[in-house]
Amino acid sequence: MTSKSFGDPYDGDLDLRHSKQCGCKSCETTKQSASKQATSQETIDTEPAFSNTDDALSHMIESAVVRSVFGHNDISRRSFAKLLGGGSLAAAIGSVFPIEAAKAAIAESLGKPEKSKLAVGFVPITCATPIIMAKPLGFYSKYGLDVDVIKTAGWAVARDKSLNKEYDAAHMLTPMPLAITMGAGSVAEPYLMPAVENINGQAIVLHVDHADKNDDPSKWKGFKFGVPFEYSMHNFLLRYYVAEFGLDPDVDIQIRVVPPPEMVANLKAGNLDGYLSPDPFNQRAVWEKVGFIHKLTKDIWDGHPCCAFACSAEFANTMPNTYGNLLKALIDATQYASPAENRQEIAEAIAPKNYLNQPVPVIAQVLTGRYADGLGNIKDVPDRIDFDPFPWHSMGVWILTQMKRWGYIEGDVDYKGISEQVYNAADCASVMKSLGLEVPTKTYQSYEIMGKTFDPDQPEAYVKSFPIGKG
Repeated sequence: MTSKSFGDPYDGDLDLRHSKQCGCKSCETTKQSASKQATSQETIDTEPAFSNTDDALSHMIESAVVRSVFGHNDISRRSFAKLLGGGSLAAAIGSVFPIEAAKAAIAESLGKPEKSKLAVGFVPITCATPIIMAKPLGFYSKYGLDVDVIKTAGWAVARDKSLNKEYDAAHMLTPMPLAITMGAGSVAEPYLMPAVENINGQAIVLHVDHADKNDDPSKWKGFKFGVPFEYSMHNFLLRYYVAEFGLDPDVDIQIRVVPPPEMVANLKAGNLDGYLSPDPFNQRAVWEKVGFIHKLTKDIWDGHPCCAFACSAEFANTMPNTYGNLLKALIDATQYASPAENRQEIAEAIAPKNYLNQPVPVIAQVLTGRYADGLGNIKDVPDRIDFDPFPWHSMGVWILTQMKRWGYIEGDVDYKGISEQVYNAADCASVMKSLGLEVPTKTYQSYEIMGKTFDPDQPEAYVKSFPIGKG
């Protein structure tokens, strides 16, 4: 006979057995289903409600311990409880059995990662800050993980190594899990993006020879631009930006995929006139006096997503504890990266050769927002880059509209369905709540991008509202 795990084990008047006379909701439902007859009989709910799963688990463990003390003989348990009283029974058992220690040990074993040694790929840019810093600053080990963070040349390699299971999880661009799930640019495989790593943090850089064209992007006709990947916010923001100035990005300029670490060298060699790239390579161009910052992407769309933590749905489903601990480590690192007072420490932690391999002052200019723009100005923009883990479904919808607008996907698109499947806001919210972080009460919001309002409830109309595009 099964027992009720949530009933009060110290209550002598409560039968914890699921017997024929049981009136709990579960048994009542079973009886009604078996007889296939409706009944108006009131059910008795003796099982308490819990505010979170940790409290529920704690109660279940304590109930199991008490029932074990009495050899799972519920009559004996009830007799003792009536004889001593619930409080005295609890004290008596607690004096001879370490219930709290048992609860802690069982909870720890239940949450133990199925696999603790992990390989997580990253591309060496400041957007990867949470994934990188979690290693030297101890966030992975805090959650029982031994993670090798593996430097990767670019996102095509990161995608392929993830699909081939060489990486357990990876630093990806926010459009990538959507594209992989849909089979755009690769074989289709369900992917999850349970956390954004950074918002803002990119820039449009031009070669110093084009300072005379800084004031008017319509003068950029014939320019060659670099972006780090086709399925990237960099590509979609650059396309959006130049189109607003009347340029067709597929006709009037050339857009080439260039791995971020190669951006500055290509700019210096004259292979590129400019690029929309992640940092620190925007600031590195200024450092080497080969380029200047035309515009921060936060001035195109303030709060836009860029990079994220992503993994296959298979990884999350087959190793839920590992997935959960990894997600918690990264969200914990992300929230630590957000306050300005932590940025200098982080810049020093992620600068070494095995991570970004960049001078600390270059990284610090990005993370602190006090930087030289290459045109003789020192600017203070504290939110040049920021760190916010929540994967808004509306961000996914916007990205899909741009994929449709520029011909990367065709036909009918289930904008919200795909975004909600891939952008795992529920898991992120659960972890954020456990860490005491403020959790959004919704997953959709509208955005203002260069004076144009994006309504996530009208994605197809948004695609068709642009005079330049293929959608």
